Amino acid sequence: MTILDQLAGHARERVAASKSAVPLEELRLQALSLPKGDYGFEKALRKDGLSFICECKRASPSKGLIAPEYPYLQIALDYEAAGADCISVLTEPKWFLGSGRHLQEIARTASIPCLRKDFTVDEYMIYEAKVLGASAVLLICAILTERQIREYLHTCDELGLSALVEVHNEAEAETALRAGARIIGVNNRSLKDFSVDPDNSRRLRALIPREVLFVSESGVRSAGDVAVLRELGADGVLIGETLMRAADKKAALAGLRGGA
Repeated sequence: MTILDQLAGHARERVAASKSAVPLEELRLQALSLPKGDYGFEKALRKDGLSFICECKRASPSKGLIAPEYPYLQIALDYEAAGADCISVLTEPKWFLGSGRHLQEIARTASIPCLRKDFTVDEYMIYEAKVLGASAVLLICAILTERQIREYLHTCDELGLSALVEVHNEAEAETALRAGARIIGVNNRSLKDFSVDPDNSRRLRALIPREVLFVSESGVRSAGDVAVLRELGADGVLIGETLMRAADKKAALAGLRGGA
């Protein structure tokens, strides 16, 4: 069993426990009672130039504890002040030490769109994301069927949320396109063995039509890396560990933005 299988399995356990506390229909009605979202995440990616999605992440399965001190709200505000276009917030609690509360507080405080970064295995998690204040959710092709992706995209549209559909290879990219993804994220890190191949974005870029937003995820460490992605025609870049390990996150993001 891969780490990704374990993450997805644990997500299903979390959903089952949450449904016991708040049934699906109750949560759905709560989400639908809120003002419909305006697809702010997509709008941020459609601006001229490369957009920066900066991540709040305390730990990861491959690197363990990344940020012993984790003032997530201040980190998010630092990102915003430094010119981030969106904030990605980990809510997976076991391996990433995330929390829905982190997302809720950041979404209430920051004025830029937030992505709920989690392992979406049930529509319940999309309604949760809406209630927590997210503008977008992550859908990972490797743990979902094409039918599920299509259904979850419909749920997102019902709520006015964007969906970052993550792929890692050619077959997953084709699945995402058939399902109707408007934003495709190419993960340069394999979620099966956590190896990083920065060239993955270049290989898959040619498969993604220009009208579909293209985001490169993982392995971006320098302004040079950012410049390469700009030349590839990426619309956005998601940066996590590089920023989380930086003592001065504003300066680190300013340095990376120099490559854009």
